[in-house]
Amino acid sequence: MAPDSKLPQVGTTIFTVMSQLAAEHGAINLGQGFPDFPVPDALVEALARAMQAGHNQYAPMTGIPALRRAIADKTQRCYGWRPDADAEVTVTSGATEAIFDAIHAVVRAGEEVIVLDPCYDCYEPAIALAGATAVHVPLDPASFAPDWDAVRAAITPRTRLLMVNSPHNPSGAMFTAADLQALQDLLRGTDILLLSDEVYEHIVFDGARHESVLRHPALRERAFVVSSFGKTYHCTGWKVGYCIAPPALTAEFRKVHQYNVFCTFHPAQHAFAEMIAADPAHYESLGAFYQAKRDRFRAQLEGTRLTPLPVPGGYFQLVDYSAVSDLPDLEFARWLTVEHGVTGIPLSPFYAAPPPGQRLLRLCFAKSEATLDAAIERLSRL
Repeated sequence: MAPDSKLPQVGTTIFTVMSQLAAEHGAINLGQGFPDFPVPDALVEALARAMQAGHNQYAPMTGIPALRRAIADKTQRCYGWRPDADAEVTVTSGATEAIFDAIHAVVRAGEEVIVLDPCYDCYEPAIALAGATAVHVPLDPASFAPDWDAVRAAITPRTRLLMVNSPHNPSGAMFTAADLQALQDLLRGTDILLLSDEVYEHIVFDGARHESVLRHPALRERAFVVSSFGKTYHCTGWKVGYCIAPPALTAEFRKVHQYNVFCTFHPAQHAFAEMIAADPAHYESLGAFYQAKRDRFRAQLEGTRLTPLPVPGGYFQLVDYSAVSDLPDLEFARWLTVEHGVTGIPLSPFYAAPPPGQRLLRLCFAKSEATLDAAIERLSRL
C-alpha cells in the first residue's frame, strides 16, 4: 500500500523531464542550467592536490576554516562588509540545501512564507515539508519587477519569511537599489525574516551592480543570504554553496544542516579556498564573460521568429514564441524538442498560477559557442 504523499502535487522536476526528453530525441539541451564548457584548470588542479593531500574524509560540519575565511574576505571585497567566518558563514551542499536548511531552521507548521512568482521550483516543496504555506505574489509579467505594495498586502500575522531572488531565475531580472530600500521599508518594524537567493550574484551585465542584501545592515540582520560556487565556477555537479546569516540565525541553520548532510564535499572546499584567494579576477570578470555570450546569442536569435526579452543578469534568455505557436508553454517545449531538436524550459512550472496566454520559454546560454550555434541553426528553421 502506497503511503499518503507529503508532497502530493510534486512530480519529477521539469528540468529532469526536459533533459530526459532531450536525451531521448537527440535534442540540443538549452533547458537545464549547466555549463557545457570546462571548469577552470586551476580549480581542477587544486581539487586534485586536495585529494592527493588526503582531504577525503568528513569535513568540519560548518565548512573548513580556510574556505569560510575566504568567503568572508570575498564578501568584504564585493559588498563592503565582512561576516564573521566562524559565526556567520556555513558551507553547504549546494544552494538548494542551504535554502532547505534556512526554511526548516525558522519556519514552523501553520506559518506562511511569501514567494515571488515565477520562482525556482525547490522553494515551495521545502515550505510544504515544514508544514507551512507558500503565499505566491506575482512579479510583473512583462518586466518581472516586484510590486512591493502587493507584497505588503500579502503579509499576515502568520508571515514568517519572505523569499527573494536576484538576479532572478528564470527571467534574469535584477533588484535595483530602490527595490532594496523598498524591501527594507517593508520589513521595518516586523519580525519577518528574509531569505535572499543570490546564486547568480556575479553574472550581471551592462555595468550594473548586484544589489546584495549583504550591503544593507537593516536587511542582513534578519536574512539568510545564499550563494553558489557551482554557478560561479562552472561546476554545478560539485554541489557546493554557502549561507551567510547573523549568528543567531546561523546557529539555527546549522542545527538543520548537521542532520541533513552534516558536511560538504571536503576536497572541493580546499580547492575553492585556494581559488578565491589566488584568482579574484575570475568572479570579478564573470559578468563580462557571460555578457559576451548573451550578446552573441541575442544577436543570433534576432534572425529567428523567437523574440528575446531583456536579460539584466544570470545566464538564461527568455524568448517569446507567440509568433511561432499558440501552444501552451509545456506543449511548445515538448514540440520544440521532438520536432526541432532544441530543448528549453517552460515558465509555467515556476508559477502557482501562470499568467493567462503567456508564451515564454527559458533558454540557457551558459554553453559553448558550438552548442549555441547548432541550436540557432535549428531554431532558424521555425
